[in-house]
Amino acid sequence: MTDPLTPYGNRPMVTPIVNAVNYEYKDFEVLRRITDGEIDGYTYHRDDNPTVRAVEKIIAGLEGAEDCIVCTSGMAACTMVYLTYLKSGDNAIFFHDSYGANFKVSLILERLGVNITWLTADESKDLERHVKPNTTMVFLETPTNPLCKTIDIAAARKAADKSKALLIVDNTFATPFHQKPLEQGAHMVLHSATKALGGHNDLMAGAIAGSKEDYNLLWFTRQAIGTTLDAYSASLLERGLKTFELRAERMATNAMAAAKFLSKHPKVSRLVYPGLETDKGHAISLEQMRAGFGGMMAFDVGSTIEDAKKFILNLKLIIHAVSLGATETLICIPVLTTLLYLPPERRLIFGVKENTVRLSLGIDPPEKIIADIEQALQKI
Repeated sequence: MTDPLTPYGNRPMVTPIVNAVNYEYKDFEVLRRITDGEIDGYTYHRDDNPTVRAVEKIIAGLEGAEDCIVCTSGMAACTMVYLTYLKSGDNAIFFHDSYGANFKVSLILERLGVNITWLTADESKDLERHVKPNTTMVFLETPTNPLCKTIDIAAARKAADKSKALLIVDNTFATPFHQKPLEQGAHMVLHSATKALGGHNDLMAGAIAGSKEDYNLLWFTRQAIGTTLDAYSASLLERGLKTFELRAERMATNAMAAAKFLSKHPKVSRLVYPGLETDKGHAISLEQMRAGFGGMMAFDVGSTIEDAKKFILNLKLIIHAVSLGATETLICIPVLTTLLYLPPERRLIFGVKENTVRLSLGIDPPEKIIADIEQALQKI
C-alpha cells in the first residue's frame, strides 16, 4: 500500500507532526500485532506517537543508547525514573548539587516510604561509604546545578555497584556533545530537553536514554501516568536537534572565553568552570568530557546579594532569566530562582551563596558577551 506521507517514494525533509489522538485499525489482526509489539503501529497518543518516536531515536543516537523515552518535562523524566525504580523501603542517594525541584519530589518519595540520603558534590569522593544494603539508586548531575562542580561518573558507578544500585546521570548541563555518561558506567542518562537539546526557549520536554529493557519499563510508567509529549513540541525538539552540535560547540567556546576573563577580574571572588586548569574538577572533566566543557558556569559577584543584583540589572546583552542552554546568554541568582524551592537553610548548605550567579552562555559573539560583563562589573 502506498504510504500517504510519501506517495511518490520521496520522504519529507521534516518529520510530519501527527496530532492524531487515536488511530483506525485495518482489522483485528493488525490491532493484535500492534498491541503485541510485533509491528510498529499506534493506537492512542498516551501510548505513543510517530513524531515523538522519531525524536526519541535521535536522542538515543546522540547518547549511544539502545533507546530513549521522551516526556513532558525534565522533572517529569526524573519523576518517571523515581516511580519506575524506587519502592517503599528503598534508599536513594541524591545530591544537594542538583536542580532544586528534586527536593520537592523527594518529599513525595519520603511520603511513599523511600529513604533519601542527601550528599554534596564534594562528598561524592567518598560515595561508597554512604551506600547502604538497601540503596537502589544513585542520582547525580555533573557538572552540577548551579555550581558546575564535577562528579566522577566511573567512580560513582563503582560505588553504586556495592549494592547493585542504578546510577542515573542528569546530563543536561554537559549535553551529549561533551559527555556520554553511559560510556562512563551510568545505567541511564536523563535530560531536561527544554534546555540545550531544544535550545530556543520554545518547548518543554524531558528525555531518558538507556537500554531497551529500561525503555519498556519507563514506557509503562509514562503510559500509566500520562506524561507523553505532544507532537508539536516533539517537532520543535527535533528541529532544535538539527543545530544542537553547532550550538553546543559555540556555547563551550564562549564559556571558555568568558571564564578566562572572569578568572582575572577583581570583583569576582569565586569562579567555577570545569574547563579552567585551576578548577578542582578539571582533571576528572578531562577524562569524562570532550570537545570542550559546556556552556555553564557559576561565579560570585562582589560580596553581597545587592552586588549581584546590581551587576545583573546593568547587563544589556545578557538576559536575566531562568533556564539554560538557549541561543541567548542567560543569567540568574540561584537563591532567588532555581533554588527557591529549597528551605532557606538548605540553599547555602552545598556552597551556593547569596551573591552567586549562574551564567548560561548562548551563541552571541564572545567579544560582545565579555564587553557586556565587563561594563556591568564596573558599576558595582
